[in-house]
Amino acid sequence: MAVPLSVILLIEDDVLIQELVKFNLEKEGFEILVAGDGRRGLELAKARKPHLILLDLMLPDLDGFEVCKILRSDESMAEVPIIILSARGEVVDKVIGLELGADDYVSKPFSTRELSARIRARLRGDRRGKDTGQEGSKVVWGELEVWPQSYIVTLGGEPVNLTVKEFQLLLMLVSHPYQVFSREYLLEKIWGYSINGDTRTVDVHISTLRSKLKRLENVLESVRGIGYRFASPVGGRNP
Repeated sequence: MAVPLSVILLIEDDVLIQELVKFNLEKEGFEILVAGDGRRGLELAKARKPHLILLDLMLPDLDGFEVCKILRSDESMAEVPIIILSARGEVVDKVIGLELGADDYVSKPFSTRELSARIRARLRGDRRGKDTGQEGSKVVWGELEVWPQSYIVTLGGEPVNLTVKEFQLLLMLVSHPYQVFSREYLLEKIWGYSINGDTRTVDVHISTLRSKLKRLENVLESVRGIGYRFASPVGGRNP
């Protein structure tokens, strides 16, 4: 069941997507408000104070980036979760949206099942509920920025493309700086299994991470006979 009386504002100019999203989410018990452009969306957001906003990027007047920026500058809307919906799937667009204050990013075409799951996750962790856990927070370490919910990583402002396991491994290490993790622990927590004495898959992923992150090569430290740790931020300064 949907969160009782959850009101969702959809700001989207594509009529077919409007109808698809509205039909499916109303079946789940959500109240859906629809705006076909950015200005109307801002008006509805201010008037109705929705619990969550679905925001397209490519709108006919104000684009989604500008709408997001305006919403986050409004004190009454600053804590409302925003999920961006867009056919612009480039990592840089995702980063810009998240930097402007969006909480998640769903690329078109998307399944309504996936969208519903993302919405429910955001409503459970509504920013007005003060999500203080690592899951919804950007992790910053020197020049490295990691968004746990959206699987996005940037280094020096440039996007870094990682596989899911590479991302999970990096997140585990950067979220616990200086803590040493054994290969066995990492294998169990990230891969969900252990292989008697054979932890080479962890070593391979660490090697790949070092290659992709370049300037972090010396930060992902090997601890002889134990495992790995995230030792110091880029440039040798504490964040």
